[in-house]
Amino acid sequence: MARTAIVTGGGRGIGAAIAKKLAAEGHRVAVLDMGPTEDTVAAITAAGGEAIGLDADVSDETSVNGAVAEVADRLGAPTVLINNAGILRDNLLFKMTYEEFEKVLSVHLGGAFLMAKAVQEHMVAEKFGRIVSMSSTSALGNRGQTNYSAAKAGIQGMTKTWAIELGKFGITANAIAPGFIETDMTKATADRVGVDFEDFKKAAISQIPVGRAGHPEDIANTAAFLVSEGAGFVSGQVIYVAGGPKE
Repeated sequence: MARTAIVTGGGRGIGAAIAKKLAAEGHRVAVLDMGPTEDTVAAITAAGGEAIGLDADVSDETSVNGAVAEVADRLGAPTVLINNAGILRDNLLFKMTYEEFEKVLSVHLGGAFLMAKAVQEHMVAEKFGRIVSMSSTSALGNRGQTNYSAAKAGIQGMTKTWAIELGKFGITANAIAPGFIETDMTKATADRVGVDFEDFKKAAISQIPVGRAGHPEDIANTAAFLVSEGAGFVSGQVIYVAGGPKE
């Protein structure tokens, strides 16, 4: 059944891959981002799908509420939410400023909260909802990422709470925790630590049981399952898509 989906941070990388996948499966897709959304929207429409792009700051409640209202007006009640928007402000603990800590939490954690709060009334009214939020293997701890690790661990806790609170309304909430995925964000991490990206990638692959790096499409495929009708009995779960076991 075609539904209206919102993908935050959908302008590139994992978010763009998820937006395209959901559109290919028949969903109307709203691509939210503070950066360009034109490429994602154009790819979807060129393939025969329906999509709009909106500029939105997920860490700002007024921006979030305005975007969700516009999506509902233009595409119909949003009953699928992908919380993917995120930023990096990596630093070792002794160097990390409180501003760097707070900013990452406000986008990843605060943004997921504000988006879920804004869409849940539409989901409750429709008696159907799917919330999928991006966590990370960094939730288990990662050098130089006090802020990011805290945010990604927090998303897991919020996800489980939403599953408990919203289940009776036909709404599921799950989290995906990607491992090493080839994106601009992982390239930025390599740059931060002063390592050539190809060398960085080889080092990561050497630790991955399936012997390859992940791609945005790997995450998109998992998200597509979690938002499907058939995943209605899967809720409150954190799925590590990392080429091997985690946790």
